[in-house]
Amino acid sequence: MQMSYGKLFIGRKVRELREANRATQAAFAERLGISTSYLNQIENNQRPVSAAVLLALAEKFQIEIGSLASGDDDRLLSALVETLADPIFDGYSPSLQELKLVVQNAPGFAHSLIASHQAYRRTSEQLASFDNQLGRSSALSEPTAFEEVRDFFHFVDNYIHDLDVAAEKLAAQLDLPERNAEAAIAEYLEQTHNVRIMRAPPGNDLLRRFDPASRVLFLNSYSPPATRTFQMAYQIAALEQQADIQRIITNADFRTHEASEICKIGLQNYFAGALILPYQTFMASAKELRHDLELLSTRFGASLEQVSHRLSTLQRPGMKGVPVFFATLDRAGNITKRHSAARLQFARFGAACPLWNAHQAFEAPGRIIRQLAETPDGVRYLSIATEVSKSVGGYKAPHRRYAIALGCEISYAKDFVYADGLDLANRDVFEPIGISCRICERTNCPQRAVPPLKAKLSFHPLSRSIQPYIIP
Repeated sequence: MQMSYGKLFIGRKVRELREANRATQAAFAERLGISTSYLNQIENNQRPVSAAVLLALAEKFQIEIGSLASGDDDRLLSALVETLADPIFDGYSPSLQELKLVVQNAPGFAHSLIASHQAYRRTSEQLASFDNQLGRSSALSEPTAFEEVRDFFHFVDNYIHDLDVAAEKLAAQLDLPERNAEAAIAEYLEQTHNVRIMRAPPGNDLLRRFDPASRVLFLNSYSPPATRTFQMAYQIAALEQQADIQRIITNADFRTHEASEICKIGLQNYFAGALILPYQTFMASAKELRHDLELLSTRFGASLEQVSHRLSTLQRPGMKGVPVFFATLDRAGNITKRHSAARLQFARFGAACPLWNAHQAFEAPGRIIRQLAETPDGVRYLSIATEVSKSVGGYKAPHRRYAIALGCEISYAKDFVYADGLDLANRDVFEPIGISCRICERTNCPQRAVPPLKAKLSFHPLSRSIQPYIIP
């Protein structure tokens, strides 16, 4: 669920910027051309920053205004709002301003509250099925390793600077994307690491297997070229980027070794994507081709999923791309990957809204489905979705099917070829969607699966509409 933020209170960020420059309040205020008392009020979120102060921050300290106005606070505020929607907090309804003050001044507290709520929900869900075992293991109240790693990437803005820059540097060395990426990366592995590429034995459904003794990387010959290229790039990360990856994992301070290992895979995947789709070249191409996924896929020899995922990582400070949301989901509506640099933030629990066009992608394989959508807070979006089917074999091999969804706020829609021909100015054509039923505020949705968590329901025994209850 999203909200309009109004005035900009960024005291913590201003204070961190001042401390990073080792300046006193008096010296920092002088550089900004404001009084020390005004700066003190800004840092304590007693007054919002003015446009003049924002421009002075950008000019004097070479920072991007957008990095102050959005980003981590948006994601954290969204997660906090969803947490406090739980009925266990019934009777406590903080204002939006109160929540923003918590997020801006005490983000550690907000993260701890969210983590505690996650533990509560997991324990409650486990209790429903395993109440006879509940007291036997403290592990039931801890986040799963996958949840912990998912949140790590979510709260670092899905951008890992050191790995991204290293991948971009290597891409320039290999002259990507001017050269064929599959051939260039295979050649680099052999010449630099003495690693040969060979086909995996028939009947093996592995995508990749590396034998350190023989220095052979076995790849599934039935995989698409984009997949084989990605797996080779992943192997480069495994051979060259372990020091940086280990440092990132250590700083993340995961609870379990399992989470560290999952994050290691995620970070190596990140490097692979950044190598095949080098940051500045890819961002320039995305702008030139108006984010046409198929043209970008062809230009870089990548899959539609790789291109879509990479668009969601274009969050380099001072050089950000169009803020997009990206997700993959299965036929049951479960979101398996998610990230949003836009104001739309995905629910942490429950399935995706059934009115979202991502579900329609399964009904039209091979097509890109467009949707103009509006969330309950009044924010409007362009959303595109397409189905993906993957297999590592022939007719009898299992096929994995899922949908990719990508989109942006309507103010950026003209940067996307998919907006052509749509009536962006007509609010009536925007379909109402939510985040998930459990926190959606809409009272008259024909597809509602469950009532909103804090709703006080009423019932009319003598009449019946679509839902068997009425949400006041």
